[in-house]
Amino acid sequence: MRRWLALLVAATTSLVLIALLVPMAVLIRSVAENGAMDRALTAAGSVAVAVGTPDLPLAVEQVARSVTVFLPDGTTLGEEAERSAAARLAATGRSVTAEADGGREVLVSAQSPEGTAVIRVFVPEDELMRGVREAWAALLALGLGLVVLGIVLADRLAQAVTRPVDGLARVSHRLAGGDLTARAEPGGPPEVRSVALALNHLAGRIDELLVAERESVADLSHRLRTPLTGLRLDVESLRDPEEAARLQARVDALERAVSALITEARNRTADRESCEAGAVVRERVRFWSVLAEDQGREVEVTLPDGPLSVAVRAQELAACVDALLGNVFAHTPEGAALSVRLAGHPDGALLAVQDDGPGFDPALLERGISGGGSTGLGLDIVRRTAESSGGRLAVSSPSGGGARVEVVLGAA
Repeated sequence: MRRWLALLVAATTSLVLIALLVPMAVLIRSVAENGAMDRALTAAGSVAVAVGTPDLPLAVEQVARSVTVFLPDGTTLGEEAERSAAARLAATGRSVTAEADGGREVLVSAQSPEGTAVIRVFVPEDELMRGVREAWAALLALGLGLVVLGIVLADRLAQAVTRPVDGLARVSHRLAGGDLTARAEPGGPPEVRSVALALNHLAGRIDELLVAERESVADLSHRLRTPLTGLRLDVESLRDPEEAARLQARVDALERAVSALITEARNRTADRESCEAGAVVRERVRFWSVLAEDQGREVEVTLPDGPLSVAVRAQELAACVDALLGNVFAHTPEGAALSVRLAGHPDGALLAVQDDGPGFDPALLERGISGGGSTGLGLDIVRRTAESSGGRLAVSSPSGGGARVEVVLGAA
């Protein structure tokens, strides 16, 4: 915007200056020419009064100019000059001005007893343009100075407008990045201040709505504790200790998930947290291996030798792995093998889960759509977890059958 305003002011100022300075330059030249011609006419008049008197030669010598007198008898006094057509015209009794080589000639007729004499005064081009070029240079300098001054003032004015707009852009980017404490500083023209106040109001409303949503999710999650308590009591009443222990572990895991959901819902920080991906994936695969063993599934696990940190909280990564493995157990027949591979990646880490099931139906990859009676949010949870870390999700069907889900997680 600053550049466009500067160009606009430069163009407008230039047009105005051209409209003013060009006529002024023509006027200056006309004034200079008129002054030179007036001085020549005065000199010619001083000689004309001496025509027909013995003082004519002295009058010619006293004029400090190039003066020629064409006498009626054909003789010439003063500077040698050619009797031009204009001089012959002046000999008829008419005073004229004509262009000549290198300037102009002023021809004044004067009557004498012998006839009509013509006084010629030559005005060189330098005298006609005396002071004109200097005045033009001054006008040009003035015009350029005014254009530069206009551009500087326009730049300052544009800066006063663009600085608050740039501030609004920065605040909007911070809000988009999750920093809900960002607020704009109202400034600049009234319209820009109004936009800043509206953006601050919008940010406040977003903050309020998110707080209300977090509390609502936390309250809903907290309500799950009541049926969980009843379920725990039912598990404790089982007579088979092994079955009771197995179900108790499932209830404990469910309760931990509910607690993590409450904590996450009330977490207001936008800063990224990290975890060691290998430990989280190893622990979740160990949890699902028990069910895999009951269903006769072969599980292949490949983990890195060293630590691999990713920009995801441990609870979120655990939920991501649970969603991927849960989809395998929910949408593939019992006995279908699966593999879990975690490895380094240029962007951070790559988590790949592949199974030997029937593969994905593309229509079932949308949020909220499922072919197995579930909520259909599993892959969406995985996608949001990957994107929150700066990664991505990719789903494919290998040529040998089955499905493969690759999750790229950003580095911590």
